[in-house]
Amino acid sequence: MNPRWRPGDETGRAGARVWRRGSKNKEMPEEIEVGAPRTRNRWGEGDRLRGEILDAASRLLSELDGEDGLTIRGVARAVGIAPASIYQHFTDRAALVAGLIRYEFARLRVLMEAAEAQVGPEDVVGRVRALIHAYCRFAMDHPGHYRLMTANGSSRQSPDARPVGPLVEILDLLNAAFARCGEAGVPLRVPVERAGVIAFVGAHGRVALFHTSAAHTGPDAVLAFADELVDLVFA
Repeated sequence: MNPRWRPGDETGRAGARVWRRGSKNKEMPEEIEVGAPRTRNRWGEGDRLRGEILDAASRLLSELDGEDGLTIRGVARAVGIAPASIYQHFTDRAALVAGLIRYEFARLRVLMEAAEAQVGPEDVVGRVRALIHAYCRFAMDHPGHYRLMTANGSSRQSPDARPVGPLVEILDLLNAAFARCGEAGVPLRVPVERAGVIAFVGAHGRVALFHTSAAHTGPDAVLAFADELVDLVFA
């Protein structure tokens, strides 16, 4: 009897042979390249494998500079598992990309909150700047991730409904920082929600220009623009 690879086996090995049925019910061997051998997760460690899959997808996205070349087989090779192991966590490539988007937004939020925490609570304007700087740095350092995230980070249930999604949650983080400025007696020229939108849209546009004309500008110019943008929001 021909050997068969068993679905769910998370142990990959280079040059593993997979048996598939041909057009005449004959099993056809196919060579699949996978990464370095990987230690099988113990029972209950599936979340760790999911994290490793998303981390590998994130690294590949950086190398590919876009999602078009991101495949289930490529991610499996990077992790060192069989492709079918990914399907235990993501039903298809679209589900993997959606999971990657949530993963990257979570990573961005952690970076923004860490930057804000480095500024004293009494410096409410400085904390706003720190949030926007962290956002801009992430966007400049990860152009492929950033394009994917901003293109798929929000949606509306109806035309009149407020958008929802991880991108909106980042905007809410900025809004909360602007709200604390008002509470601390630092007046705004516009309502809090409008201040967050202005800061976000302005930073997004400046980062887009950075990616299209990086030879004529640098990260410092982007951060300086973000500071000027924040100044314009306050009265």
